[in-house]
Amino acid sequence: MQRIIKGDQVVDETWHLLPADTSLDGLSNCDDLIVPLNLWREHARALQARDGGLGVWLESHEEVEELAEDLQHFQVVALNFPVFTDGRHYSSARLLRERYGYSGEIRAIGDVLRDQLFFLRRCGFDAFAVRADRDPHEALLGLQDFAEVYQTAADQPLPLFRRRA
Repeated sequence: MQRIIKGDQVVDETWHLLPADTSLDGLSNCDDLIVPLNLWREHARALQARDGGLGVWLESHEEVEELAEDLQHFQVVALNFPVFTDGRHYSSARLLRERYGYSGEIRAIGDVLRDQLFFLRRCGFDAFAVRADRDPHEALLGLQDFAEVYQTAADQPLPLFRRRA
């Protein structure tokens, strides 16, 4: 069983992340599923009719604007980092939180490493599925790499000088 970082602790994964080539056939009616964006586009009504929890995941080239009207249907939005150097989804998380007011879980998946966690959280991520060959307990320490921040971000709307005034 995979373990993820959520709520500043390492927990057992309870959601099933479906591969990009998944079809609607054979899906469980009661499992909590994170479906690829293409499956959501093709079968939104059928997926909403299920009893289990519903999440969606996006590849790095897919834009969150495509989900803006549907965000209320998702408990989880997972954003895939195909390689750790691809930072497009940092912006996606900020858009979800700040422009679209999404309050559900935003999860980083894919090539996610300890060095990214602090900055991912600043952009609005609150769950992290670190790369399979990395220890999530070790990666958890990355959330505490810095004690203070100067700039505003999704996790801190006031700059340091405003917080000290």
